[in-house]
Amino acid sequence: MALPIIPIFYACDDSFVKYTVVSLHSMIQNADPTRRYHVHVLHTDIKPETMKLLTDLATEAFTITFDDVTEYLESISDKLPLRDYYSKTTYYRLFIAEMFPEYDKAVYIDSDTVVQGDVSHLYDVDIKDAYVGACHEQAMVQVDEYGTYVEKVIGISRYNFFNAGILLINCRRFRLHFVLDKFIRYLHTYDFVVTQDEDYLNLICKDHVYWLDQRWNTEIFGDIPYPIEEAYILHYIMTSKPWHYGDCRHGDVFWKYAAETSVYKELLAILSAYTDAERERDRISCENLLALAVKETNREDNYLNRLNRQNRNRDRVDIMKKISEYERAGRFDEDVEPDPPTKPLLPEDIDYLKKSMYGRMKTRIAFAMARRFVHGLIDDKKMIVKEIRGIEHFKNLYSGAIITCNHFNAFDSFAIQLAYEAAEQPGRKFYRVIREGNYTSFPGFYGFLMRHCNTLPLSSNRRTLQKFTEAVNQVLNDGHFVLVYPEQSMWWNYRKPKPLKSGAFMFAAKNQVPVLPCFITMQDSDMIGDDGFPVQEYTIHISKPIYPDDSKTYRENMQIMMAKNAEVWKDIYETEYQIPLAYTTGEEKKNA
Repeated sequence: MALPIIPIFYACDDSFVKYTVVSLHSMIQNADPTRRYHVHVLHTDIKPETMKLLTDLATEAFTITFDDVTEYLESISDKLPLRDYYSKTTYYRLFIAEMFPEYDKAVYIDSDTVVQGDVSHLYDVDIKDAYVGACHEQAMVQVDEYGTYVEKVIGISRYNFFNAGILLINCRRFRLHFVLDKFIRYLHTYDFVVTQDEDYLNLICKDHVYWLDQRWNTEIFGDIPYPIEEAYILHYIMTSKPWHYGDCRHGDVFWKYAAETSVYKELLAILSAYTDAERERDRISCENLLALAVKETNREDNYLNRLNRQNRNRDRVDIMKKISEYERAGRFDEDVEPDPPTKPLLPEDIDYLKKSMYGRMKTRIAFAMARRFVHGLIDDKKMIVKEIRGIEHFKNLYSGAIITCNHFNAFDSFAIQLAYEAAEQPGRKFYRVIREGNYTSFPGFYGFLMRHCNTLPLSSNRRTLQKFTEAVNQVLNDGHFVLVYPEQSMWWNYRKPKPLKSGAFMFAAKNQVPVLPCFITMQDSDMIGDDGFPVQEYTIHISKPIYPDDSKTYRENMQIMMAKNAEVWKDIYETEYQIPLAYTTGEEKKNA
């Protein structure tokens, strides 16, 4: 079967074609000649004689066409706000999926680039259901003011903000999720003025980005952690233009390819004619952009502040602020939301293992109610379990086990319940440890579930706690599973793993059973919940069991298993979110 034609898009005006020539020439030189490529140049004003500079580069493998977007822009002009966005070539990339419905996937590339790698390898990356494949924007990672801007204005981690100059666009997902319509809606909602279209794209694609190898977008900016020869694409961002600065870093790579093109002399003339006054203008422009990022960060009516005030549940916004405060103070084991008022749970108040017929009957009723409730949440898109990974680790357990999970939502135990059911462990029950107040004081429907869905409540009463310990030990020795939240606290939609407490690992070590580390990662869905925030899509990660070592004491095993669990969670967090695990602990003292 023939491989698909690879669609590649540039967007430029008549004055910028000469730089596109160098980029496209370098791409052609390094592309697999056995593949077929269709290069589209999106424009509104390129003259025929200028077009020829690019069409002369065509080869048997590379077809080059020019696509005037004027007619398309006129067809949607009634939707666009009265600004100049539709005349800026950088915004044309947003039109690709709608203008070219025949494509499921396409490469977009800025003209201020040099391509040293094989672009077919970029196109062949399977980005799954992500909206785009992209690389981290180094300005946000390496300059604190820019990083703070995207976090405080757009609501995206500086480590999860992408550069939009090189994109692998999932056109099918763009159409399916109405990305262009969302862009137009945001244009009417807020005017991003720092990185403009990049800000909008990051906002729309938040949590739907496939992170490409950074070498596919090596920005000539700040630190580059590998030899420049390893870069697949060099991207001369901001004012780092080799045709303006003879000392531009890695400008020699650009000039190597430029010398092989018909525009070489013209580019040399541009470099020679660039004045000190223009370079000073560039310097001031960079300073002004940084100052603008700081100004936007401090604006009371910036996008995120406005969103929090207008659309989002005030309690949820306050909880997010409280989480930030608790993290800075290192108060990881404290809940940010108040527990219901509680009373001590006495031994006579609870039948932990439901030995009575009445208790077993209530448990059956509670599980039937819980299943209907959970399926209702799923049907209404109030809980979305996107994927369960590593289910084989659950299936292959042949003994009782402690299951650990991060705690961020009152419904997260239902997600682990779904994983338990998917593991198909007949005859083996799933228990969950809960707090005393949730058992004794939760009213109504939720209280009934708390008391009867195989829950094991902790207690402040010493005799009840002894009864709890005996019940957990028996459950584990009978080959069943116990879900424990070793972070101790629940922080709403908090994505980082918090420091662990030792209780779960003590039970595993004393009973010589494994710990099954589960960690749930989240991404924003297109659904907005009743609280005004996106409903989260959960991916449940089930890691390999951590077994105690027979040669170690139970205390040694407890510490070793807890450390291994923490490391597993850290690895999942950093791999999935592409963010180094770091806490703001101590910032209050540092900033005092």
